[in-house]
Amino acid sequence: MPSAVSSINVQYGYTIGRGEQFGPGFSTPVFAARGEGDLLYVLCRASEYRPEGTRITVCTVDEEYVTTFARGVPNQGPHEFSFDDGSLVWPTAIAFDKDWNVYVSDEWLNRISVFSKDGDYISKWQERPGTGDGELNRPAGLAFDADNNVYVVDSGNDRIQKFSPDGQFLMKCGRSGSGEGELNRPSGVAVDSDGVIYVADWLNNRLQVFDPDGNFVTARTGDATISKWGKEKLDANMEMWEERQRAYGMEREKDFWGPTGVAVDDQDRIFVCESARNRLQVYQKLSPAFVGPRL
Repeated sequence: MPSAVSSINVQYGYTIGRGEQFGPGFSTPVFAARGEGDLLYVLCRASEYRPEGTRITVCTVDEEYVTTFARGVPNQGPHEFSFDDGSLVWPTAIAFDKDWNVYVSDEWLNRISVFSKDGDYISKWQERPGTGDGELNRPAGLAFDADNNVYVVDSGNDRIQKFSPDGQFLMKCGRSGSGEGELNRPSGVAVDSDGVIYVADWLNNRLQVFDPDGNFVTARTGDATISKWGKEKLDANMEMWEERQRAYGMEREKDFWGPTGVAVDDQDRIFVCESARNRLQVYQKLSPAFVGPRL
């Protein structure tokens, strides 16, 4: 049976980048973020044997090279904290504040480095690891809310922390565990326009939702159905439908399996990435519904 033609028109545009340790090009790019205008900031996390490739490369979306800033340094051992300001070892993510300053998390250095949009070093937060309020333990994901507060995923002590733009601790949510509001190696965070916090709770295989004050609201463990692309493939091979009927444990297919990231758009749609299952599960935040007598 011939495969069905998808109604989705996906048209290839172009490719950006090439493998380079210096200058125009990337070396193991791990994160990309759109900056002001047509700028693209690409975070490269090269091998520890070639730390000079660890950097932030700035180019335009039309692949015009602009600049490179920050610098990679070799891992100097678990008790070494003498890394120069602006250096990177295991960078993980980039986020921008409202002034387009660049915030870079580094899980080896347990700190957030801050640069101007032009790459000039400004400041850093917390160099030594810790579990107290305002301390960091392997920071990973970053997100800013509408008030320019920054949320940091603490991937090593299972919590989300909120800081003011100048690094002052404001609040936290989550703790180690598997109960409501508890986290097990969170891997991503997003904040919507109302300040609602969404956390990809990686080892707990779920999405958790907190209110702006850090209180647990709800959790979802996955509701996936067969995607349009998946159905097209199955329809093209009826034997695969039959195999699915005989397969054991298919009810678990809907569940999250190690969600790795979360994003939210301006229409309050929540996109949860599952790299292990090659898919995204998409949710919609609904407007509040009120039940009761007319006031």
